[in-house]
Amino acid sequence: MPYTHKGQHYSIISPVISIAVNKLNIVVQDQSGSQLFEFTDRKESKEFLSLLYQA
Repeated sequence: MPYTHKGQHYSIISPVISIAVNKLNIVVQDQSGSQLFEFTDRKESKEFLSLLYQA
């Protein structure tokens, strides 16, 4: 499922297998493999996680 967050386009294929969080880095593993998302502040990473959880 494609996501747009603050002008950035993210493509994640459902179902999500796992999500790993380390402060400003989020790794999402889906059917296509693992993807690393890097953010500049903690607020952005939390907003991205809430976007993932809502889908």
